[in-house]
Amino acid sequence: MSGRLALRRGTVVSVAPLTVEVAGERRAAWADTALLGEMREGDEVVVNISALDLGLGSGGFDVVHVNLTRGLEGGGGGADEHVIKLNYSSLQHPVEPVERPLDEVATASGVPVAVLPLHGHLAPAAWAAAQAKPGLRVGYVQTGGGALPGSLSRDVAALRERGLLCGHVTTAPAYGGEQEALSTAGALDAAASRLGWEAILVGPGPGIIGSATNLGHGGIAALDSAHAALSLRMSTLLSPRLSSGDPRQRHRGLSHHSRTVLDLLLAPVAIAVPDSAEDEIVDALEETGAGKHRLRVAPIDLAGYEASGLPARTMGRSLAEDPLFFAAPLAAGRLLAE
Repeated sequence: MSGRLALRRGTVVSVAPLTVEVAGERRAAWADTALLGEMREGDEVVVNISALDLGLGSGGFDVVHVNLTRGLEGGGGGADEHVIKLNYSSLQHPVEPVERPLDEVATASGVPVAVLPLHGHLAPAAWAAAQAKPGLRVGYVQTGGGALPGSLSRDVAALRERGLLCGHVTTAPAYGGEQEALSTAGALDAAASRLGWEAILVGPGPGIIGSATNLGHGGIAALDSAHAALSLRMSTLLSPRLSSGDPRQRHRGLSHHSRTVLDLLLAPVAIAVPDSAEDEIVDALEETGAGKHRLRVAPIDLAGYEASGLPARTMGRSLAEDPLFFAAPLAAGRLLAE
């Protein structure tokens, strides 16, 4: 049985950074202002305190559920917003789906897709694609498996500002992107057929979900994303989760997240391999999926990426402390642009 919502009343005491006082304690908070509206000092709010009380790393803050002072006047939507996201939750809201109408011709076949295992691969992959082929229209489809709100990602904002991403679509259950899709297949098809993307990065938002189980983790979203791309006859490349510095043995070398996805895939995909990978990494990748997948090796530029100013830390580790983690998406981005 699922637990009840841990909701508490509080008062906004700071907007930048957002801080809410709950029962006399000042606590870090986050508000999805696209859904809830502006936050101001003195506003009375209701916050969900579960993540902060659990001590979650990437989600270690209270989440504003509703602004009681100024958040009750909103609502409605445009005439074209006729379907709902976050259905039957108190945050359900109408959106206009980006999916291709029945009378539009599909043109998705052949567009390359790189499937990312977690959000930390997005910036290196997008940067490497732009270095390999300047001007390439690369967009990002955000899936489930991590944080749901598209507006939560600082990486997306930085990549859009630099012109390294041409668009951002959130697909259910994710929401809050520049366009909304109801399925990953629909998002991929629309990106190629309607939005004019020339290459696609698809993967979870920040804060990947983990549960220390074989199949109950956010990395499994890559399985659905790869199958969706393959079903649309798109060239499908997987960026494997690799690490040379993760203290958890299950994520050292080839992470069990990526190993599981590669073993469960119903059809072969290409796997991005950095040219710096040691033999044991290459061997592990060759063995996954009973050897049915194809390895594609690409040169990488770790120093160039580190100098780019884009995010170069993962779970508290720097690029120097875990170069293999960044090497995989750099290879994937390079191959995506070929």
